[in-house]
Amino acid sequence: MAQAQARKTNWFAIWVSIAVVVALVLVGALVVWMNNTANAPGPRPESAGINSETGAIVVGEGSNEVDIWFDFYCPHCQDFEDVYGPTVDELLEAGDATVNLFPVALGPLNAASGTDFSERSANALYCIAETTPEAAYPFMQSIFSYKPSGAGLTDEELIAEAEAAGAGDISTCVADREYVDFVGEQTQALPVNPETGSAGTPALVVNGEYIAVTGDPQADIVANLN
Repeated sequence: MAQAQARKTNWFAIWVSIAVVVALVLVGALVVWMNNTANAPGPRPESAGINSETGAIVVGEGSNEVDIWFDFYCPHCQDFEDVYGPTVDELLEAGDATVNLFPVALGPLNAASGTDFSERSANALYCIAETTPEAAYPFMQSIFSYKPSGAGLTDEELIAEAEAAGAGDISTCVADREYVDFVGEQTQALPVNPETGSAGTPALVVNGEYIAVTGDPQADIVANLN
C-alpha cells in the first residue's frame, strides 16, 4: 500500500513539473512575441510621390539628384530654406533637378522645449505626400515660413496649412501619428558628414556627394550639378 501511494505521489510530481515547464515555455513565447511586436517597424507611407527604397518625398523630375534632410524645428534648417530655397525653386522650375525631401525629428531639439513638433510636422508632411504628393513641397515651404519655435504649430494648424497647400484630408493621419515611427527610422538614417563623422540637419547631398553647407547655394548645389 505504501509503495502504491509512493508511485501515485511521484506521478503527481511529474505532472506538476511538466505543467510548470509548459507554462514557462508559453510565458517565454509570449515575451518573445511582445518584444517582436514592440520592435516591429511602423507603417511606411506609399505613393507615387515617395521613393519606395529611400522613403524620400520626391519633387521634380530633373536628371540631378538633390537630397535635403531637415527638421522643421531646427533653426539652421529654417535658415537653410531661406538661403537655399530660391535656388532649389529655380532648379525645379527649369527641370534641372529631382529634389528628395527627408523630414526627420531630432529628439534633443524637442526635449529642450518640451514639444513633439518635429515628429508631428514630419508626420504631417508624409501624410500629405501619401494622399496628395503635389501638395508636399508647398506645405514644406509654408511650415518653414513660420520659423516654428516654442510648441510649434498645433495639429489643427498643420491640417489647415495642408489644406491651404492643396492637400486632401489628413486629419486622421495627423491625429493617429500614423508615420511617427517611420520618421524615427529616417532620422536614424541621416547621412554622415565624411569630414567630421557626425550627422545632423540640415544635410545636403547632391548627386550622391555629401556637401558641407557653406551658405552659398551656387557653390554647394549649382556647381555640383551635371
